[in-house]
Amino acid sequence: MKRSIFAAALLFAATPALSADIPTDLSDHIQADYDANLSELFVHFHKNPELSFREFETSKRIASELTALGFDVTTEVGQTGVVAVLKNGDGPTVMIRADMDGLPVKEDSGLPYASTRKQVGIEGVENYVMHACGHDVHVTSLIGTGRQMVRLKDNWAGTLVLIGQPAEEIISGARAMIQDGLYERFPTPDYIIGFHVGATGPAGKIMVPKGLAYSSSDSVDVDVRGVGTHGAAPHQGVDPVLVASAIVVNLQSIVSRSISPLQPGVITVGSFHGGTKNNIIGDKVELKLTVRSDDPEVRATLLDSIDRVARGTAIAYGVPEDLLPIVTRLSRNTAPLRNDTETATFLESQIIENMGADSIVDPVRLGMGAEDFAEFIAPEHEVTGVYLSVGGTPMDELSTAASHHSPFFKIAPEPSITAGTEAMTVSAISLFNRD
Repeated sequence: MKRSIFAAALLFAATPALSADIPTDLSDHIQADYDANLSELFVHFHKNPELSFREFETSKRIASELTALGFDVTTEVGQTGVVAVLKNGDGPTVMIRADMDGLPVKEDSGLPYASTRKQVGIEGVENYVMHACGHDVHVTSLIGTGRQMVRLKDNWAGTLVLIGQPAEEIISGARAMIQDGLYERFPTPDYIIGFHVGATGPAGKIMVPKGLAYSSSDSVDVDVRGVGTHGAAPHQGVDPVLVASAIVVNLQSIVSRSISPLQPGVITVGSFHGGTKNNIIGDKVELKLTVRSDDPEVRATLLDSIDRVARGTAIAYGVPEDLLPIVTRLSRNTAPLRNDTETATFLESQIIENMGADSIVDPVRLGMGAEDFAEFIAPEHEVTGVYLSVGGTPMDELSTAASHHSPFFKIAPEPSITAGTEAMTVSAISLFNRD
């Protein structure tokens, strides 16, 4: 990584303070670091995405960057996760999280640094890989925030923990890190913060949800079974394609008739696989579902009803008792993400004070996306958490911005990374000095 002597001096020079906490020229230092280092680092991460639980080189690079800053770094936490600890006297513990995995998508963004990488995932299948959800922004900003927090060690006291989390895209990495002793082997945080860059938000603007920020997510598999026969003699078997098709349609009655119309809920069948040949009625169809909600009771109703609808539909179509559908709830799930309202309000006020009132825009939810950041602030952990959003698309491009997980997805890196880094730095220092 190229660093000029001037840039290094600028990055680590002492700065005048707006108060005892946040320096007035924080944004200038972040911009200098972006120009000298972070822009190149972002391009590296974007060109070299890695799939969930296969973030080997990504975690090595994060560990190397943070070790160089003086953090005590541990790798392979929750398989490929990174935990970096910096103790700076007595005070609270603040954790900052960035997820780091890419997606099995072939990039078609047209960017000069577009990914052409292929990788074999945990299922043993090789796919093209792309940072189609902005996690390259997140890890670049994590390193940028680490640099600023080291430079500003005189402005805060306590323990800073930075984590590079694997496998957010399959809703597994946060739980894996926790099960591997994140809160036992390392300092337990009083606060955890993070952000997600968003293609639907204006570049460089910060959104601070109060309360609900993301929906729950549950993955469910339904194995629909039948009795195979010749396609020209359907009466001699039980067609699982027909049964599965009816199940897909009937599942929507759960949302429309089993939960309150005032409560949101989604059941999406994202995969329907069955059959081998035009004139063969097979004996199995596999359905893969995602289920979303904002309320624990609604979540339970949706999940419990899937089994009832699947089995009831199969019975109505003559499936034998011993061949009724098998419904499996996978471990890839997370609860709704709810920010601590009081802390979110406090952080928003600090961002406004230090970054300006025009740095904040109102949060907008355009769907029922999920985030396993929720696992870190599950009630049993007694950790206070706030998860922000940072806009990633220039204003004049918002109407045509590609969605997350699209091959056309792209983020404007400079305003996203600099704003995200500043928001995380301001938030962390403010939490260290909150009491």
